[in-house]
Amino acid sequence: MPEPRNSSDSGNESDDAPTLPAEEPEHDKHGLDLAKSLAGRLKNAAAANGPLRPVRRKRRRTGDGFQVSGARPDDRDPQKLTSTLGRLMRDQGWEVDVAVHGVMARWPSIVGPEMAEHCKPESYEDTQLTVRTSSTAWATQLKMLAPDLIRRLNAELGDGTVTHVNVQGPHQPSWRKGPRTVRGGRGPRDTYG
Repeated sequence: MPEPRNSSDSGNESDDAPTLPAEEPEHDKHGLDLAKSLAGRLKNAAAANGPLRPVRRKRRRTGDGFQVSGARPDDRDPQKLTSTLGRLMRDQGWEVDVAVHGVMARWPSIVGPEMAEHCKPESYEDTQLTVRTSSTAWATQLKMLAPDLIRRLNAELGDGTVTHVNVQGPHQPSWRKGPRTVRGGRGPRDTYG
């Protein structure tokens, strides 16, 4: 028989003696033996069948095979188009390109209607914007205004997006006619003498 733990268990009750807090009861020997046997069976099963894998919950399926979403938001739930396109542009790294093409669409409002009539943006690559002008006079004018244009574009797109503006004059006519040419020729001599 186990020894009494405090004075109230021994039968010697005194009203003026302080009572000590009761200690936790001892474990049931039968329950401990049961837990050890279950752990041994699981260990033997794991050794025979390989490591235990966590049980994955399967999603409910409807009769036609589609998965049913639960109470929480899921990727299969309807999404707003703006958030989906924003995620697509961010994942693909298209954010800067889309912003630059948006600026090209608003070109007249950025550079002014008169300049936009004579200067058109052609391409954007590696922080360099290529602009084609209608005449050499407009090319010279735009070369002088390039620092101001870079400042305006970076204000629209973000600092450092455009670092250089490559100004190209009008397309030059080609004097090449027909399939055969002469290398090192001096051009049409009847015009330039």
